[in-house]
Amino acid sequence: QVQLMESGGGLVQPGGSLQLSCEASGGVVRIDAVGWFRQAPGKQREYVATIDVSGRSNYTDSVKGRFTIARDIPGNRIYLQMNSLKPEDTAVYYCSANILTMESGNYQWRDYWGQGTRVTVTS
Repeated sequence: QVQLMESGGGLVQPGGSLQLSCEASGGVVRIDAVGWFRQAPGKQREYVATIDVSGRSNYTDSVKGRFTIARDIPGNRIYLQMNSLKPEDTAVYYCSANILTMESGNYQWRDYWGQGTRVTVTS
């Protein structure tokens, strides 16, 4: 069964940096687009960044120039480098991936989500 496991969250001061990682495991045949989302306290989950298999990336305006998404295709890993962090970046960060698996002899594409990793930016 496919699992996405995030790591790298923590407490950091404004202006600091963190790198989040996400690893897909368990029956992964191929991964298409992957992304990071976040949910701040009392708010809805929002899109942060995505990257496709060709390496094309997109970012929400509030993180452009500060965050960088990357992927390690052979290792089934996704990264989010976060620099110049601000208090408004405080949230639980989730990775998501469109993953091909084989189930009962059939190939199937499905979106998967991790459990989230908490990022707190405070002085």
